[in-house]
Amino acid sequence: MGLIMHILKQPLIIGHIITGIIVGPTLLGIVDVHSEELMEVFSKIGIALLLFIIGLGLNPKVIKDLGKVSIVVGGSQVVITALIGGLLAGVFGYDLVPSLAIGVALAFSSTIIILKLLSDKKEHGRLHGKIAIGVLIVQDLIATLALLAAAALDSEGLTFDKLAGLTLKGGLLGLGLVIASMYIIPRLNKIISESQEFLFLFAIGWGLGIASIFEVNGFSIEIGALLAGVAIAPMAYAQEVSAKLRPLRDFFIVLFFINLGLILNLNSLDGVWLPVLLFSAVAILIKPLIILLTLGFMGYTRNTSFKTAISMAQISEFSLVFMILLHESGRVDDELLTVITLVSIITIAISTYLIIYSDKIFKAVEQHLTLFERRKVHFDQRQAANYQMVLFGYNKGGNEFIKVFKTLKKKFVVVDYDPETIDHLEHRGLHYLYGDATDPELLDEIGIDHTKLVVSTITEHEINVFLVTHLQAVNPSAVSIVYADTPEQATQLYDRGATYVMMPHYLGSEKISSFIRRNGFKRSEFKKWREKHLKSLEEHAAHTEAAVDIPLT
Repeated sequence: MGLIMHILKQPLIIGHIITGIIVGPTLLGIVDVHSEELMEVFSKIGIALLLFIIGLGLNPKVIKDLGKVSIVVGGSQVVITALIGGLLAGVFGYDLVPSLAIGVALAFSSTIIILKLLSDKKEHGRLHGKIAIGVLIVQDLIATLALLAAAALDSEGLTFDKLAGLTLKGGLLGLGLVIASMYIIPRLNKIISESQEFLFLFAIGWGLGIASIFEVNGFSIEIGALLAGVAIAPMAYAQEVSAKLRPLRDFFIVLFFINLGLILNLNSLDGVWLPVLLFSAVAILIKPLIILLTLGFMGYTRNTSFKTAISMAQISEFSLVFMILLHESGRVDDELLTVITLVSIITIAISTYLIIYSDKIFKAVEQHLTLFERRKVHFDQRQAANYQMVLFGYNKGGNEFIKVFKTLKKKFVVVDYDPETIDHLEHRGLHYLYGDATDPELLDEIGIDHTKLVVSTITEHEINVFLVTHLQAVNPSAVSIVYADTPEQATQLYDRGATYVMMPHYLGSEKISSFIRRNGFKRSEFKKWREKHLKSLEEHAAHTEAAVDIPLT
């Protein structure tokens, strides 16, 4: 099925779900009860690994900076969607508890779908990706409380003692993670990283272990896995761990989607299609609209707001677990469980296409989205346009370009969307813009069509391709200097019109080779060059609010 989807150029996720339907009770019925239990376990492992890897790429400071927008957008979206979904369920004649259950189920978006697709598109580090992840964290926290409430309905109820106990456990677990990440793991860094095999074992043990501890204590495995990744994200080996775990993650994620198809029974669907379609419309249309309005009101561009909103157009795996718990307690019947399962399949399938083709969809509807944007909030600093030089990205060598810009005494601006970097630029008194380099409106506000020099130290190849292509279309006479990792990337950028492509690995090798040709093996010359390099690094460190002191001698 994956081969067929690949040949048809369709998302493989859809093929995985179809596979589950084929081998499940609807068609072939070759999966027995024991196999279903095993698939569910594998699915949980896949979810945990996915969230753990995402957590490895999250800087705790970024989470803190995006906390406000995440809470406002996530909280308002969950409440409004739940109310609309519950009222619509009441129209169809469902009782109070089932109506509330439907509203809650529709309110949450699929963490696994969103993060998998954003990761595949390499957009989880972009501004809309970070906001989406923040909203998902808020949703997961609310969903955890909903799951606890659903589980409590089968016993004596959700009491104050239970809530107090849960809060205490959460505080202790969080404190334990902070202590481990700040004081214990850093002391073990050398032991952990000196063996590649042990590093791999440590990553699996830490990620799945912390996730399991959280689950045992009443929280979701998703929250535990994500926080496990965040806890060791500042470590030097975080990216290496992430790379090693990706193949393992992909295997288990495939099984998650197959399992989603397995639980769908298409043999009893009489009279459910109208509510299924309307509930799906709430998830696909109403929920993104709420997010779009909220982000627009908070001052984000239509590009960022739209891409964040469109990524949320599905219901969550939490929703299925939530409904299953209510079904087991007798609060929800078989028909309603089937309805929510169908809504899950439909919304996941449609949202997969929406996320994959979000750029093309945005271009098609861009002119109709002006209502959802309050320019003055985020564009205040863009009024002084007509910059002659523009630097996209600061952290990867941007400081050296700023030195050159200052000597030229020309008007320049730095564009970045990392809140920590923005704080640093503001502290230095430099002209900056907070925004996404692929946002056409931001480029228009800068006056990119009149600039003389554009430099990008951004390491994401797709962004640099976009910048060079856009610049060629609106300002082909400008000089463009961009970054590439490989000769293939550099060739593509030159083909698109780049004036010069920086390749740090090659430049470094060329520079040291030239030095050796000039000076041979004279240690005294190397010492002079070393001292000059150290002085440059110290000057750079003086301008950087580094969280970790780097020894320079």
